[in-house]
Amino acid sequence: MSRICQLTGKKAMGGNNVSFSNTKTRRQFKVNLKRKRFFIPETNEWITLRVSTSAIKNINKKGISACLKEAKASGILA
Repeated sequence: MSRICQLTGKKAMGGNNVSFSNTKTRRQFKVNLKRKRFFIPETNEWITLRVSTSAIKNINKKGISACLKEAKASGILA
C-alpha cells in the first residue's frame, strides 16, 4: 500500500541529505500517516481512513463530512 493520504492526497517528496562536508545524497520526506476511524453521523456508520496528521487537524476543525465532501470534489476520494 502506497503512503498517500486518502483525504488530502499528500505523498512522499524527495530531497537531499546534506552532510557537514556538504555532500548531497538523495532522501525521501515521508508523510506522517495514521490509520484512524471516523464516525459519520449522516449515514450513521464508521469508516477507517489512512490520513496524515495534518488531515486529522483539518477534520477536527471542519468536521469529517466537510472534509469528505472536499476530497470528493477535488477527485482524491472516489
